[in-house]
Amino acid sequence: MSNRPATPAAVPETDTTIVVPRGEPLAARMYGRRRPRTVAPLVLHFHGGAFVSGDLDSGACMARLLAQADAIVVSLAYPLAPRHRFPDAVEAGYAALQWTYKQRNKLAGTGARVYLAGDEAGGNLAAAVALVARDRDHPPLAGQILVAPMLDPCVGTASLREAQGCQAGACKWADGWQQYLRGPMDAEHPYAVPGKATRLVGLPPALVLTGEDDPMRDEALAYAQRLRDAGIEVTSKLLANHTGWPDSLTEPPLQECPYAAGVERDLRAFFSATAPPAT
Repeated sequence: MSNRPATPAAVPETDTTIVVPRGEPLAARMYGRRRPRTVAPLVLHFHGGAFVSGDLDSGACMARLLAQADAIVVSLAYPLAPRHRFPDAVEAGYAALQWTYKQRNKLAGTGARVYLAGDEAGGNLAAAVALVARDRDHPPLAGQILVAPMLDPCVGTASLREAQGCQAGACKWADGWQQYLRGPMDAEHPYAVPGKATRLVGLPPALVLTGEDDPMRDEALAYAQRLRDAGIEVTSKLLANHTGWPDSLTEPPLQECPYAAGVERDLRAFFSATAPPAT
């Protein structure tokens, strides 16, 4: 491990490497520090980048917001397409989740609750890994946090058509899907496209955040409703216009992270609502 300088918000950050049973070791960044005699939420976070770009630095905005909501965060540098197509990133994410769960007592306190979180393509991976954990019956998850999640490879929603990034026949999200999926059959796989999954029962509670100007708005709200229809506890928020999401989430520093105060409040409320009853 190598210590990183303190951020302006004084959130401790440390780079580390996660050794997984199969595949190359995964780079990760730890945010926050365990406080004596406390138990904190422990979050595995996935950055955005349309499956083909992004790194630990571009994921710092959301990771720091999670940490400022008193969580301990493991932000993962997952394998990117097109070199690594589906399901490489999902399997790497699940391996990182297993590692995180095994380290939970050390990192966040005895009995720490474990969450998944992601923005844009990272929101897809968080939702997908939640499905994998349910299907493989391990590890137990306290919740999933999906911020402007990228869930629909059809890229035909009204919110995407309105997006400046998807005009004149060019769309980075369509390109990202094309490079991530191996072929048309992958678009039917629930781990590749959680938004199209037909079985959502048994998933952990969800916090789904999007903005009025977010190209992912329609698919995010549709997935939130499908989770509710499956009996999952869901908190969804539609933020006012001019969020700039998801692109603005990759722009440091933290002080300029859009809607930081409101998002931090939503995160704290979600962590509180999914905490076990006091004994």
